[in-house]
Amino acid sequence: MIRAVIFDLDGTLLNRDASVHKFIENQYERLIEWLGHIPKENYISRFLELDCRGYVWKDKVYQQLIDEFNINRVSWKWLLQDYITEFHQHCIPFSNLIGTLEGLRNSSIRLGMITNGKGQFQMDNIRALGIENYFDTILISEWEGMKKPNPEIFKKALSQMNVSRNESMYVGDHPENDVDAARNIGMCGVWKRDKQWDDAEADFIIDDLTELRLIIREIKRVGG
Repeated sequence: MIRAVIFDLDGTLLNRDASVHKFIENQYERLIEWLGHIPKENYISRFLELDCRGYVWKDKVYQQLIDEFNINRVSWKWLLQDYITEFHQHCIPFSNLIGTLEGLRNSSIRLGMITNGKGQFQMDNIRALGIENYFDTILISEWEGMKKPNPEIFKKALSQMNVSRNESMYVGDHPENDVDAARNIGMCGVWKRDKQWDDAEADFIIDDLTELRLIIREIKRVGG
């Protein structure tokens, strides 16, 4: 019986790829006075390349952009602060996000979130999606002093939610940091398919969040 579902954020609930593209395009247009000597598509594509889908923090990204594109009328620190303060304005959810969370809560499923990243930055994004109040617990790696795939951050979430690992499900897009890490401590691991990886060793694989309720019903039906 599944009593709790814990989610990753980026790439699972937040469509980070679409959100980043929307933000960096907007940043270029807002700051065209300082960035206009760079072709727009060059600025966008190089940012996305250096960003490595969020695995490189933006201090490094902007320092590299400053050097490569000879940006001299604004500092990398200013660009970084712009990213920190403005990104949440461009957050795009995956389809069926709110409906899925509401459906799970209405089925008496407890909800949690474990996400790697900067504390306030990630919380701003969660609030921008309008989903903070759906969750019984939210753990962000910077604030917790540990990050996935460390099993302790999963154990802390389970403890706060007062559920056991064998009645809990973790949903994420990263085969190792999310799915393997959850399964290694005895949770059900669900991979939200991501084109960056060919496959993942998971208990279940989904393409859309709506599939979760069907999986939980099936687990209940077979008594797993």
